[in-house]
Amino acid sequence: MAHSHNHAGLESGDLRVSVAIWANALLTVAQIIGGVVSGSLALIADALHNFSDMASLIIAYAARRIARRPPDRHMTFGYARVEVVAALINYTTLIVIGLYLFYEGAMRLVSPPEVAGWTVVILGVVALLVDTLTALLTWSMQKGSVNIRALFLHNLSDALASAAVVAGGTLILLYDWRVVDPIVTVVIAGYILYLSVTEIGAPIRTLMLGSPPDIDAMALIEQLCALDGVAAVHHVHLWQMQEHSAALDCHVVLTDDGWPRQEAVKVEIKRMLRERADVSHSSLEFEHIDRAHADAQTYCDAKTVMGDAPQGGKI
Repeated sequence: MAHSHNHAGLESGDLRVSVAIWANALLTVAQIIGGVVSGSLALIADALHNFSDMASLIIAYAARRIARRPPDRHMTFGYARVEVVAALINYTTLIVIGLYLFYEGAMRLVSPPEVAGWTVVILGVVALLVDTLTALLTWSMQKGSVNIRALFLHNLSDALASAAVVAGGTLILLYDWRVVDPIVTVVIAGYILYLSVTEIGAPIRTLMLGSPPDIDAMALIEQLCALDGVAAVHHVHLWQMQEHSAALDCHVVLTDDGWPRQEAVKVEIKRMLRERADVSHSSLEFEHIDRAHADAQTYCDAKTVMGDAPQGGKI
């Protein structure tokens, strides 16, 4: 029953992303045509942002499907990390688009063009409705996935940008403030850049095999060293195998008393790692205190300990 419920949830999520893809595709075409006809750069800016959303949705959809593949001889850790790659691509795309829109908006501030306000307002309202719908479709899915979170931020920024476009078109209709169009464009670009730069660090950290941000590595090492039979810990590698799956590799130096109890110590270490740090995968190499690596560092590359490795029990 649990498997069926999970499968239904995945299919429901796929359907939501599919609906969002088609909605953004139709909206992008309508906004580009409207922007060219009306002469509104803000509308075209919003259209390009929506186009990036459509591309991001396609990437995210493909990543969701690929991530479900089981591990094989080519990808022994599985394919789940492809969603982190998709998130990085989407954030990078947002940054490029934000920089382009900022440049174009700044250039038009010098000589604001004439803009058809009614076209901007009407298409802006349609865009706001579609963007709000898309954001709602991905809101409940983004809490547990960096891939979908990147999509949600795309969609949320689109909804806010559409609201700004409507406000700008209204001001043009009421007061003929043509300068408001490039100003809105610059504001949209600034907001896109802000969201992208603040969020891109998470997928980069994961792909760089950085320690999970919610785990205090030194505190975890201290807890390991406090276990009965453990004298020291070194050569520690702590990283995220996937977005929600932490892993740890390390050398564990055992005392004279702990050495004959390697299996019991291993079980206790793995239990502690699961309960206190939610580490789902760990590889431990045991060393006797009398034959441990001399002056071993807590964090070091494998090359620094090869060649003089003592005889120990590898688990």
